[in-house]
Amino acid sequence: MESFSLRPKEISDDLRKTVVGQDDAIREISVAVVKHLVGHPAPNILLIGNSGSGKTTLMRAVEQFLTSRAGLSRFANVIRINANVLAEERQGYGRAVLGRLFANAKARLGPGGALDDILQAVERGILFIDEVDKIRGDVRGQPNVRGIVAQEALLTLMENENVEFDVDGQTYAVNSSGILFVAGGAFEELYESVLRRATIGQDVAPMKPVVVVSASGEVREELPFHMGDYLKYDDLFRYGMTPQFVSRFESIIVLNDLAESDLARIFVEPDGSIFRTSRAYFQRFGIDLQITRGALIAIAWDAAQQKRLGARALRETFRRVIRNLEFDPVDSGAGIITVDENMVKKAIDSREAGTASKR
Repeated sequence: MESFSLRPKEISDDLRKTVVGQDDAIREISVAVVKHLVGHPAPNILLIGNSGSGKTTLMRAVEQFLTSRAGLSRFANVIRINANVLAEERQGYGRAVLGRLFANAKARLGPGGALDDILQAVERGILFIDEVDKIRGDVRGQPNVRGIVAQEALLTLMENENVEFDVDGQTYAVNSSGILFVAGGAFEELYESVLRRATIGQDVAPMKPVVVVSASGEVREELPFHMGDYLKYDDLFRYGMTPQFVSRFESIIVLNDLAESDLARIFVEPDGSIFRTSRAYFQRFGIDLQITRGALIAIAWDAAQQKRLGARALRETFRRVIRNLEFDPVDSGAGIITVDENMVKKAIDSREAGTASKR
């Protein structure tokens, strides 16, 4: 058996530079990717997490890792499809997916790419299905035919060793069982139902609130609830995912809700972070944008209050702080603009006053 030098920890260390607060998910993904690369059966993965928790960021980081590493670029055939779009496809779900993998592989390999190499890249592709919770089998007690058909079609694609698809009038056949499937969704009603079961103590000991002191010094009571600790397959079945479909995802990962400390790191640390991007904008005018620790804590605290938005809440908060400065960037005379805690609090107070006036 041929040896393989890449280890899951090496992938994990790279992904953690971009993805914050999701170490368990990163570990699972790293192992699955290595298995996929060596041709060992890799578990299909279902990611469950609130909006902004990092599902799409994680898959983009995987693609960037594969693209950047010498010898792995041929495995960087990663495509992302929204489940809602997939449910609308008229040419057949399997054929639509394979057609996109084929087009992506052809673009990556360039004009000189051999057909055999393109087809191999299709068979070793990675498919990320976003918002998979939108193809549930029932909605508010009513059958969702499109969702049922989409689940069944994807199930067939996961299991089939010989799938035909057409590209530009030419028919090709590939073994689709080697494609790594990663699906992600917020599953918001699922969260509520599992939380309700945990709160009232049905099948489990009821939760008790704990006192939490935030980074900003606020003291509050919280329920120590992480859905992954309580989630059962039956919860997914009741949500509308068929047992056959769910059973094809051998690894089900519930992403963590991002804490204030995670949000603060996301705001400033990764390449392409909100603050780094904004700082690059001001540098075009010869201005150095800086931020105080107090302002950073205040932005992270405000974002943490919007639990269903995750990291996306950081952008909304910071936009209110920075938009006037972006329009008319005037520095203090030393070529520096500093975002301080008072600026953040004013922006938050202005938003809250606007909300109150609309009630």
